[in-house]
Amino acid sequence: MRHDAVIRSCLDRFFQITQRHSTIPREVSAGLTIFGSMAYIMAVNPAVLAGAGLIRHDMVITTIAGAIAGTLLMALWVRLPIALAPAMSSNVLFAQVIVQQAHVSPATAFTVVLFSGLCFTLLSLTRLRLKIIQSFPPCIILGIQVAIGAFIARIGLISAGIAVPSVNGLGFASLSQPSVILALAGVMLCLLLQLLRIPAGLLITIMLLTVAGLVIPGPDGQPLTQLPAHLMDWPHYPVHMLAPFNFKEFFHHLGLLLPITLYILLSDFFDATGTMLTVTRQAGLCGTKERPDLDPRAFTADGVASILGALLGTCTVSAYLESLTGAEAGGRTGLSALIVALLFAISCIFWPLITAIPALATAPVLIFVGIIMLSNLTELSNTLEEAFPPLCMLLLTVVTGNFMLALACSMLLYTAILLVRRAFDKVTPIIVGLDITFLCYMILQGQL
Repeated sequence: MRHDAVIRSCLDRFFQITQRHSTIPREVSAGLTIFGSMAYIMAVNPAVLAGAGLIRHDMVITTIAGAIAGTLLMALWVRLPIALAPAMSSNVLFAQVIVQQAHVSPATAFTVVLFSGLCFTLLSLTRLRLKIIQSFPPCIILGIQVAIGAFIARIGLISAGIAVPSVNGLGFASLSQPSVILALAGVMLCLLLQLLRIPAGLLITIMLLTVAGLVIPGPDGQPLTQLPAHLMDWPHYPVHMLAPFNFKEFFHHLGLLLPITLYILLSDFFDATGTMLTVTRQAGLCGTKERPDLDPRAFTADGVASILGALLGTCTVSAYLESLTGAEAGGRTGLSALIVALLFAISCIFWPLITAIPALATAPVLIFVGIIMLSNLTELSNTLEEAFPPLCMLLLTVVTGNFMLALACSMLLYTAILLVRRAFDKVTPIIVGLDITFLCYMILQGQL
């Protein structure tokens, strides 16, 4: 038997390719599709985390490392066509809420991510995971999704220079600035490529805006894009980012950080659940008579990936909905995810070029992703008691820019509505526990 035939046979047996009615070329094609759809995170995540005072070059390397570790875990252990990387919602919370609004160090923020990942992993090993999914109010889950989408879009608008400080809070920037026109064009390009179903649309947008930035000046008169001396270089891992924790400060500010830790846990919990169920059902690996339930190892892998991400020096690592593009392309096994991990590994030699991408090139992607998350409003209930809390959360987040306080207010408002309506059976121990936690957070936040 030829050497390449032996390799194909081993891959087929390990990943159950034939058993899942797929082929190696199809899996490779699906992996390429997934990577093209989510490669933008290598530019966007470092740009967001730089807002926490972290070095952008370091964040490029740790972002790639987190994506490789999480995706390999899903590919080789769970063997599902799901890729993982630092989550878009958690990176904004890391920089804007934990570091800037809670006034703690990035090391403490990484400690928050670590404990969130540990709790997620423990929950995935018990039946409590199912009880939480069944007892958590759907309207609050919806509120979290749309409010964090608005929060991400708000950050993108400010980073792009489209929204600028004014006497009324934020105002629209002057259209006489070329950079503002370029940012608006970037948002339109994201939408156009999405409508044309271009798998790497967000990545293409970042690349085109970066090239345009070579000739378009920023507010300071200098070109938006400044090319590095070398486009490629061997990666140098920032060893000081390995296990960058500060347990002393975390426990000193436990009352303030515990609600944030719970939120990140809940956000990752529900996002990962929804993402993995959607991808596996599209691939026929869940929701069928042969495989009615999702492999429980997938939840454990997502939780462990967050722990690994914190150890490597990045924010919460979670399953990416962009994996759905791979399932639509025919990906059915972990080989697709393995290809994604290998492509991330190859990309790390281009870190000088990635660090040269201007913030304006990534800001339209933040705006677009935020707006896509807002599209979940179509699931809004027609009843006032179910619609009011998520809309309140959305409004407070947009106006104040303080997501955690918006979440706390909405949770307490939801409980108050239940009590007024005498729906005491819906006031579960989980709801009461969260209310107490968020009430403590509001008291401590008011003392800052």
